[in-house]
Amino acid sequence: MKKTFLNLALSATLILGAATAQAQIKMPAGSPASKIEQAVGLSTITVEYSRPSMKGREIFGDLVPMDKLWRTGANASTKIKFSDDVTIEGNKVPSGEYALYSIPGKSEWTIVLHKNTKHWGDGGAEYKQAEDQLRFKVKPQQTPRETESFTINFANLKADAADVEILWDNTIAAFTVKTDVDSKVMAQIQEKVVNNKDAKPADYAAAASYYFEADKDAKQALAWIKKANATDAKFWNVHLQAKIEAKLKDYKTAIKTAEKSKAMAQEAKNADYVALNDKMIASWKNAK
Repeated sequence: MKKTFLNLALSATLILGAATAQAQIKMPAGSPASKIEQAVGLSTITVEYSRPSMKGREIFGDLVPMDKLWRTGANASTKIKFSDDVTIEGNKVPSGEYALYSIPGKSEWTIVLHKNTKHWGDGGAEYKQAEDQLRFKVKPQQTPRETESFTINFANLKADAADVEILWDNTIAAFTVKTDVDSKVMAQIQEKVVNNKDAKPADYAAAASYYFEADKDAKQALAWIKKANATDAKFWNVHLQAKIEAKLKDYKTAIKTAEKSKAMAQEAKNADYVALNDKMIASWKNAK
């Protein structure tokens, strides 16, 4: 009797173990999770979402109904996070994480940033429009190339902005996110260069480079880059000085400075800057 009981217990254990082993079989996710992060200016934008695939299905107007709130992906709502305050299509948005919803339409999409990030999918009856941070319109476009798997990515990166693109099937909807770069950089220049009598050559060079690229006071940029090059000349900074001189239309001086940068680059065996200086010198010889 005791032996029979032990055999039954052993059989039950084996069956349970087999069932547990079967339950542990891992399968590919139907809509794999994805996370992308992009530095934009001095800020970071992060998107977390799930990626369903077409699998031969009709997408917009069928799988994704038109003119209805959509989770913008699959599974839990898509999340978008801004490390700093941003401006989206002219609207100011505080830093933080938001659920990214959308309402696709044939000629117009509504993009929604929602403060409640805890909803599954579109939130259903629990979704409250009063918790929206922002709603704005964008124009969808048709693309010649079909996107099989739902995709969100970043494009058209600039010093202070980027486009967030939503792609699926032959449709793309995009919006522009702008970040505050100028005030942050100017504050650093004020602290590290303008108000600092012991500013380092690298700080002078960085300030000059920003003024040049941002099309600010070129004379001030020239003064700073000259200070940098007076004590710690680098061929790339001498090249920058030449470009600033050319911007001020002092082409004769710019050519001499570029020739100096070229010689330094040749000594350092940097072919790229040799070529850059040659190109600038050739263009400035005919400039007026």
